[in-house]
Amino acid sequence: MDHTAHLDTFARDHLPPRALWPEMRYDTLPELAAYPPRLNCATELLDRTVEAGHGERTVFHFPGGRWSYRELLETANRIAHVLVDDLGVVPGARVLLRGPNNPMMAACWFAVLKAGGIVVCTMPLLRAREIAYQAERARVDVALTDARLVAECMEGMRGRRDARVVCFGGPVDEPGSLEARMADKPATFADVDTAVDDVALIAFTSGTTGQGKGTMHFHRDVMAITDCWPRHVLRPSAHDVFCGSPPFAFTFGLGGIVLFPMRFAASSLLLEQASPPQLLKGIRDFGATVCFTAPTAYRAMLPLIAEPGGAVPTLAKCVSAGETLPAATFEAWRRATGVSIIDGIGATEMLHIFISAAGDDIRPGSTGRVVPGYEAKVVDANGDDVPVGEVGRLAVRGPTGCRYLDDEERQRGYV
Repeated sequence: MDHTAHLDTFARDHLPPRALWPEMRYDTLPELAAYPPRLNCATELLDRTVEAGHGERTVFHFPGGRWSYRELLETANRIAHVLVDDLGVVPGARVLLRGPNNPMMAACWFAVLKAGGIVVCTMPLLRAREIAYQAERARVDVALTDARLVAECMEGMRGRRDARVVCFGGPVDEPGSLEARMADKPATFADVDTAVDDVALIAFTSGTTGQGKGTMHFHRDVMAITDCWPRHVLRPSAHDVFCGSPPFAFTFGLGGIVLFPMRFAASSLLLEQASPPQLLKGIRDFGATVCFTAPTAYRAMLPLIAEPGGAVPTLAKCVSAGETLPAATFEAWRRATGVSIIDGIGATEMLHIFISAAGDDIRPGSTGRVVPGYEAKVVDANGDDVPVGEVGRLAVRGPTGCRYLDDEERQRGYV
């Protein structure tokens, strides 16, 4: 506790017992070993990119406009002032975010971390009951929500005494709105000097096996996922334009549409609605080069690509996760576009992809190789290696790992 920047210590106090943590490895890649003891991932991904001379580069494209890295930085700084000056957010406090994939949602995400807070990002389709569950589990007292989703958010936060809900995306002069509060705030902000192992976000699992579990990830974890899979498997450039369908609350989408492009000073297309037809239109309209979506969406896009004017010539890399990528879908997509889909397996508990393959390493029907920075093997119920060809459990370790929020029983079982 002597090194944390958090004044609100709820998250740290509700980490699992240290003996139940997975073994975390930071010596497998030079990048992982180089993180300093004090690190704020928002500073590293946003402020440092602007300081490196990329301020005027586009960070986000969206229907009707674009934001530069400098615009994102200044907007996030103003929101951080609102959080601290108007809403009383202190380092370590949890802030719930609710909205579709758009620049303001991303600016809020960075603002929370700049203020030393912890992001609790929610799926746009969650109902009030589910929002209430996450808000209660994470002890959330401040929420920033898109005005179009305010009703469910207000209802979900109703059980939190003294909770404050602030809207964005409505009329800019609406009294009390985030935009109105930002209007007189400075465009600069002194980012909180968080510890590398201060909690940065609480991501809830989908709840397919019961109530969603809160997974806790540090500032170091956020940086680690940008320095493993994208750097060594995807290998993007600053000229790439990323796009995809997953919402920011799904860590597959957070990494693929926000964190990874920003780590390489690239740009991203943000679509509030990203059904297969809308995603294809966005790829064509904005010249997207990298796409993140699920196998189901790739299958749905195949007949649309075959239609007149349906081609996507700029698309160079496609990434699939979230469900098994069938070999038939892989082959059909390659025939239609000339692009081999990069498959990957990840988990909310691990934050992002840890097994994948690209280029000549791709074997249709197989997920891939272990991502540099990670180790993996197949074991039996006792943790012993199983012979080649036998079914077992996948054991993984690396720079990220499972730490459930206040759930020792599930932590023991998972790890």
